[in-house]
Amino acid sequence: MAYVTTDDGVRLFVEETGTGFPILFVHEFAGDHRSWEPQLRRFSRQYRCVSYAARGYPPSGVPADASAYSQQRAVADAIAVLDGLGIERAHIVGLSMGGFCTLHLGLDHPERAASLVVAGVGYGAAPDKRAGFAAECEKVAEAYTETGARAVAEWYARGPSRVQFQNKDPRGWAEFHERLAEHDPLGARLTMLGVQRLRPSLYELTDRLAELRVPTLVLTGDEDDGCLEPALLLKRTIPTAGLRVLERTGHTANLEEPDSFNAALADFLAAVESGSWRARDPRATVGATMLRER
Repeated sequence: MAYVTTDDGVRLFVEETGTGFPILFVHEFAGDHRSWEPQLRRFSRQYRCVSYAARGYPPSGVPADASAYSQQRAVADAIAVLDGLGIERAHIVGLSMGGFCTLHLGLDHPERAASLVVAGVGYGAAPDKRAGFAAECEKVAEAYTETGARAVAEWYARGPSRVQFQNKDPRGWAEFHERLAEHDPLGARLTMLGVQRLRPSLYELTDRLAELRVPTLVLTGDEDDGCLEPALLLKRTIPTAGLRVLERTGHTANLEEPDSFNAALADFLAAVESGSWRARDPRATVGATMLRER
């Protein structure tokens, strides 16, 4: 356990275990550094695994200034963790809010990423969903102020893409729920408003995504409705992207289906490290089903 300090003076709590090539795990809004335990146990046998608590998530610092929270700042914090640990390049694995951070890290700092795992990404991304998603973010943020984290956790942990986890693994879901209830209300509120609500739409980034050359695995659950279409967008736009869909799975995929998630991650890392994960063959993108240009 250690802390690194960002360029604006926020201390980030970091845990690492194992030796070998580094993997940096970036957590979702409803999680924290503890959310990656099934992955740390599996991959620390071969890799140097790093997990950290984002700003706003104790034991990391909780800045009170709203301007300290943004998508750009989240990426800068991930880079600060790498720098603080002396890591030049790593596999970057993120879920949901952490998946957006992972994707933007690949866009802004491709030299720091050996690969990207972008899981559960897409809420609020579609143009016709932007306004509704922003309104939801504001309601969630208001609830943190008015009722506190424990009250929010009572309904947030039972959302449409979380009940799959609750139904399959009540014990694991209860642990997830309790950790969500422990979140700092101010940090959660400002993260929701500054990072979640204001992040750019994936549909506005297609030109940049088309230039991304870092090996990328897009992973989603088939019952995570808000992420299905954005996952297809990422697959079709990023030349080096592959898409893995976990059946009958919701948003909290790495905890809900840890074995399937770990197997997908292990297969992907093996392909990247062997050099067999390549960009998509341009002949596969001509738009026809059976015919091609001669």
